[in-house]
Amino acid sequence: MQKVRTNAEIHAWRIAVLGLAMLVLFGVLVARLWTLQVAREGYFQRRLERQSLRSVRLSGSRGAILDRNGVPMAENRPSHCLSVYPEEIRKSSRSRSTADQVGLVLDRLAETMDRPRMLSAQDVKMHLNRRTPLPLVAWRDLDETAIARYAEHADAFPGTELTVEPVRVYPGGKLACHLLGYIGRAAETNLPVPLDDDGNPERYNFYLPEMTGRSGVEKSCNGVLQASDGGRLDLQVDVAGYRFDEVSQRPPGHGGTVTLAIDARIQKAAEDALAGERGAAVVVDPRSGDVLALASVPGYDPNAFVPSIPAALWKQMLSDTNRPLFNRAALGEYAPGSTFKPVTLLAALGEGAVTPATRFDCPGRFDLGTAVFRCWQSWGHGTIDLRHAVRYSCNVYLFHAALLAGAPAIQRMARSCGFGEPTGIALDAERAGLVPDADWKRRRLKDGWRDGDTCNQAIGQGALLVTPLQQALYCAALANGGTLWRPRLVLNIRTAAGTLQEVPAALAAHQPAWKKDHIAAIREGMRDVVNAADGSGKRARLPYVTVAGKTGTAEYGIKGAGRKMTWFIGFAPYDTPRYAFAMLVEDGASGGSTVAPKAKRMLDQILREVDGLAAPEPAPVPAAAPPPAAPEPAPLPAAPPDAPPAAPPDDAPPDEPAP
Repeated sequence: MQKVRTNAEIHAWRIAVLGLAMLVLFGVLVARLWTLQVAREGYFQRRLERQSLRSVRLSGSRGAILDRNGVPMAENRPSHCLSVYPEEIRKSSRSRSTADQVGLVLDRLAETMDRPRMLSAQDVKMHLNRRTPLPLVAWRDLDETAIARYAEHADAFPGTELTVEPVRVYPGGKLACHLLGYIGRAAETNLPVPLDDDGNPERYNFYLPEMTGRSGVEKSCNGVLQASDGGRLDLQVDVAGYRFDEVSQRPPGHGGTVTLAIDARIQKAAEDALAGERGAAVVVDPRSGDVLALASVPGYDPNAFVPSIPAALWKQMLSDTNRPLFNRAALGEYAPGSTFKPVTLLAALGEGAVTPATRFDCPGRFDLGTAVFRCWQSWGHGTIDLRHAVRYSCNVYLFHAALLAGAPAIQRMARSCGFGEPTGIALDAERAGLVPDADWKRRRLKDGWRDGDTCNQAIGQGALLVTPLQQALYCAALANGGTLWRPRLVLNIRTAAGTLQEVPAALAAHQPAWKKDHIAAIREGMRDVVNAADGSGKRARLPYVTVAGKTGTAEYGIKGAGRKMTWFIGFAPYDTPRYAFAMLVEDGASGGSTVAPKAKRMLDQILREVDGLAAPEPAPVPAAAPPPAAPEPAPLPAAPPDAPPAAPPDDAPPDEPAP
């Protein structure tokens, strides 16, 4: 007989099952609570910290740029700033918005320090929307008076603090501005990112403004000058995003130091000599290729770019017809005029087309088929040898020598002297110039090379283009007897870790092949250019040292307009050269009358201030009479009927001396 359960038994069974279920559920709840609060406590703590932490990348201190004697050309100075902490201001007032309260504090501070308010209400709101945990910099570059007034009333301004930040400064102002370049704010994507302890890139919520090089050495050496390891600040914020506490901080790093081959005294001498002109000057050491000065005028003050250049000033610079931002020394491409004549003569000597004793007659003109190429001295120079051709800058002699040597020989010699390719200087940009040849003319002008092109090229005109930097290095090779250096702009680099890295001197890829007697004849002619009473560069003569040089004048623009690029290249002292230089003045009268006096002023300042020279005046070099007439050379082959028109006069100012 089946047993029938009573209601009491059924209820007891149900209670037991329910109790067991409740016990199981309670156990699950306890286990879950234990998991969340004990087992995974570290995980959730890290998540909480990530939600309430904000990482800030602190900008490092940019490294210094020094001249070869340790004189600072670009460094940092302390800027005293007054900052406001929005979270502190927010706590002090509940009756108005944080932005309004910050505005009232700024007004009171402006009145206390007697300084105009620098931030608008919109600036405050933008900061609160974008950078709430960070302090708001209200004033920069406070003077001593403003600092003293603030310090006297600091207790009345809770939530404010005086801070110091490094600011880039160029002590020389415009001095070497194109060489040094300028800086600007770096994009966040271009900043170096350090790795964390696990080897992963560090993540940041905020980036304080950091500067990067935009031109010149500031740009080419930016990897050294910019701090490779920025600082880090971890802030804990509340639910509204305001700073609650500072969790940790890693101090920002600093950049390395770059020491240039530049001598600030020589740089100043070059810029002083070119004051008021549009031009460039480059001075190098012919013994090593060290760039002692690289000047371009007019210039600009790179301090105006810190921390950012005003839009109106930037627009003014861009629209200035004098192009103050353009580095004429490394980027300017100009026809070299008669400064190129030694290249032509060395090519003719190397080919055996002429010797130092070869003489040609200069009647003031050179007939090439139906075309007439004129010498700058319309009545001619008479029968002269190679040394006198350099001394008087005779075009006709060069026409004869060039046609006998041939255009390919001149072009090969030009390239071996460094023309037509970049020099490799440690700048952010330079141009290569142009050595045109038959292939270039066929590609560009769809025409063949003619003897008239050779005559133009022989005297440094036509499509031939060079930079002042190339000219200085070529002149240094003339000074030292045939060694073409790669320009050394940076002497050494001291990294942030203190390691010193020397930059060795280096030869250029191509070296000119000059015989000793050939280069001696050219050098003697260049000495006569300056020191002979009738030399074309006599205005560069110094009384206490022997200077050698070469003038040059190249017409450009519309034919007959009279616009000229004027040059003077030279070296000194003659026997033991320490300085080789090239100087250019745009729209001058001639190399002899415009540039030679400026080169004299520059060299005199260098020799007096750097070398301490001021010796008694030596006896002048007597004017050498032209050599006796020689038999007329064999006539040149007639030019084709379609020879190009006559070349413009090369060095033809009214005041150029005649033999």
